Amino acid sequence: MEKIKMTTPLVEMDGDEMTRILWKIIKDELLLPFIDLKTEYYDLGLEYRNETDDKVTFESAYATKKYGVAVKCATITPNGARMSEYNLKEMWKSPNGTIRAILDGTVFRTPITVKGIEPCVRNWTKPITIARHAYGDVYKASEMKIPGPGKCELVYTAEDGTEVRELIHDFTGAGVIQGQHNLDSSIGSFARSCFNYALDTRQDLWFATKDTISKKYDHTFKDIFQEIYDVEYDAKFKEAGIEYFYTLIDDAVARVMKAEGGFIWACKNYDGDVMSDMVSSAFGSLAMMTSVLVSPEGYYEYEAAHGTVQRHYYKHLKGEETSTNSVATIFAWTGALRKRGELDGLGDLCRFADKLEQACLGTIESGKMTKDLALITTIENPTVLNSQEFIKAIRQALEEIL
Repeated sequence: MEKIKMTTPLVEMDGDEMTRILWKIIKDELLLPFIDLKTEYYDLGLEYRNETDDKVTFESAYATKKYGVAVKCATITPNGARMSEYNLKEMWKSPNGTIRAILDGTVFRTPITVKGIEPCVRNWTKPITIARHAYGDVYKASEMKIPGPGKCELVYTAEDGTEVRELIHDFTGAGVIQGQHNLDSSIGSFARSCFNYALDTRQDLWFATKDTISKKYDHTFKDIFQEIYDVEYDAKFKEAGIEYFYTLIDDAVARVMKAEGGFIWACKNYDGDVMSDMVSSAFGSLAMMTSVLVSPEGYYEYEAAHGTVQRHYYKHLKGEETSTNSVATIFAWTGALRKRGELDGLGDLCRFADKLEQACLGTIESGKMTKDLALITTIENPTVLNSQEFIKAIRQALEEIL
């Protein structure tokens, strides 16, 4: 068959460890034989990020602004152990955090549901989408270790030199301190992205913070959401027959556990990080979760919601067989290809993305799957495939569909 043509490149961000290995196999087996693939490539592997003083991460984000659609492999956010392991110049920041700050979008994460993998929460009959604010809070925090007694204050110095001070704590001994921030403009972008996504998907939108305790920080989130909703979206939501409501984060957790799903749950940055892992794991597997960063300006960055699968990578380096689930990484590619096709008016590219997803789910439903799914499936006598065998099984199913 003739390869499907592309007119505009995708921004391709390569990554680390086992997901980097899968990235190449996915391209070789599932993409390049069928698509005349056009990408602008950026190596976000930790070695090259270190070599370029992390400039490559910034360049990849600016390229996403240029072309509109990116697909990203999982990457390492280094800690002390990684500093030694990779001989890093410094402890580089999260590439996801850097990219999200530049694009100023919202991360939407939705479980990939498939027959034979049932949610742990029995009443969850529809997917729950987590909308995660992609700027600020603990991911942009400044921290300090306090060595001994002393006073710590928040100080705001206005442009005219006037100061406002707020006591944080009067230390009588050693401790730690952290300063977080956010921006009204970013919170507004978060709110509009959530409201627009709810309208696009015709789903109810929940938003939750802890404004009863954080009467200025979290309350600002609540107020901005409500102001934008009242002025810009109230009539649109009523016309679409969907609902927006605010509740406390602890109340939202209790409600979610008793809900049937089928809604969007908007969370602040850290809450969204935690809750998306909880939701994906409860639906079956961290490797069965789509993730897309949506910017109000119309930029899209697709990625897997999980990490670099470090344990499997070390086994791979020893020459041992791995059975690593590549579904979320494949769906990152299909999401990006579909969006590229939509923006460029390429129906064949959109249809290919649909068929590749169909082949993924069909392979699992036929009983062929990786070990993580075989341990939780309700399908009797599943066939456990290794990492490469699973992707090749998907290719066979894709060729049959095509």
